[in-house]
Amino acid sequence: MQKVVDDVIVTSNEEVSEEVIRGYLAHVKQNNHGRMIQSMSLKFDGDEVGIGYYLEPEHFEKIRRITGYLVGDMTRWNDGKAAEEHDRVKHA
Repeated sequence: MQKVVDDVIVTSNEEVSEEVIRGYLAHVKQNNHGRMIQSMSLKFDGDEVGIGYYLEPEHFEKIRRITGYLVGDMTRWNDGKAAEEHDRVKHA
């Protein structure tokens, strides 16, 4: 069976109430603080439950060290600092 609970696609091998699903979602969120759950699967086998889940990809920004500064990009640099970066010798 498949349900959408709190914008999360949940599949299960047994019929499960939304209240129970929310409990499992809370457990996964607690162990993955700040991450959004994309989908979750529940596999019931007697008294045991297997929980599988996929999290939304995390956004990250690449940071480099350029001319002594840690930056993600050079959009906020003035003309002098941009010229300094342009003139520097690139090492590969």
